[in-house]
Amino acid sequence: MLKIGLQLYTLREELEQDFEGTLRKVAELGYSGVEFYHFFGRTAEEVSALLQETGLVPLGAHRPYDAMLNDTEQEISFNLAIGNRNLIVPYLTEEQRNWEEAVKGLRIIGEKCNAQGAVLSYHNHDFEFTEQFGGRTVFDGIFEEVPAELLQVEMDTCWVYYGGYDPVEYIRKYAGRLPIIHLKDMRKREDGSAETVVLGEGEVNLAAILEAADAAGAEWAVVEQDYCSRSPLESVADSLKWIKAYANQGGKVHV
Repeated sequence: MLKIGLQLYTLREELEQDFEGTLRKVAELGYSGVEFYHFFGRTAEEVSALLQETGLVPLGAHRPYDAMLNDTEQEISFNLAIGNRNLIVPYLTEEQRNWEEAVKGLRIIGEKCNAQGAVLSYHNHDFEFTEQFGGRTVFDGIFEEVPAELLQVEMDTCWVYYGGYDPVEYIRKYAGRLPIIHLKDMRKREDGSAETVVLGEGEVNLAAILEAADAAGAEWAVVEQDYCSRSPLESVADSLKWIKAYANQGGKVHV
């Protein structure tokens, strides 16, 4: 049964103003875990104490590719100290998208994570589906070139959809290598760009995604809304309400 977490990037402005208070609010809303993207200068001891106080599970952390490549030991040790084993490369800039080089870098990072009992994952956007690498989508190319023991999949299902592919099919394809999915909803603006919205207010088939993720052995479904048209805290609260309604209809999520 899927556990429900929140990618804290959604609440970046709130965290910058009040890191501790915002995490306490996330726990009060009923999220089981959090995925970090920044620690706002807090020490591992401070973060660990806050997690213990709130009961939130540190399910993962998005860390910049350059930091993961150049300061690997520091990144791993900090995250292990707060109880997080999942280190995730969240994004590659256009300058970093030499895919042969990126694959080499991910292998190096993955080996270092492996050696210390941490797990490296890669989180996609839409360009991994619209660009090619060796006659395949970049997404498939990365995960074919780097073995599963060195790199796991953190699939952002909304960006798979926006990239023109069926997220349910991709979840099935990567079953067993997919500990975390990002659950995100969107609708297309008139110019074709994506507007991220509260769960259930867009066009993504979220119920089918959750069902497929549970069947594929995923542990966490992580709510994320890149940009919110109303209060981000209100938005993540409403997204959790949608998940609870899904659970009440027999959906396999733990809330």
